Amino acid sequence: MVKTKRLCTLLCRLMALGATVSAAIVMATSHEKANFYSVSFEAKYSHTPAFKYFVIANAIVSVYGVLVLFLPSESLLWRLVVALDVVFTLLLTSSVSAALAIAQVGKHGNSYAGWLPICGQVPNYCGHVKGALVAGFIGVILYALLILYSIHTVLDPLLLRKN
Repeated sequence: MVKTKRLCTLLCRLMALGATVSAAIVMATSHEKANFYSVSFEAKYSHTPAFKYFVIANAIVSVYGVLVLFLPSESLLWRLVVALDVVFTLLLTSSVSAALAIAQVGKHGNSYAGWLPICGQVPNYCGHVKGALVAGFIGVILYALLILYSIHTVLDPLLLRKN
């Protein structure tokens, strides 16, 4: 039973690691050049602070995910891992939210502020951003599931474990 719990945690952490790494890589490689009424411009993730934050947050959570994979299952640090899972899940949630808000403005514009949508001119860039956001959202969901599972197995809130 213990091996099954450890395997379940390991698989979920590997999937979360894959989601955060792929979100960071896909967003970091998103760029496209376009011409709009004889004006040339380049859409790049580094031109938007929210997208930079998204890449940095996913990279930080990915490094954390790799470090936790090497933590022995008998270690007393698993209680700290539960708390850090909460912190990093909140970091991921805020980065996905910020990037999603900017992506929505890029796709639909904002008529009140006079911002025009850009996805019609740079569809590949918008496709990369959408893929990165989907991967980031999957990472958030997986880390939320890891929090629930960790609380159940490590902290034993229902006091089911016999001592």
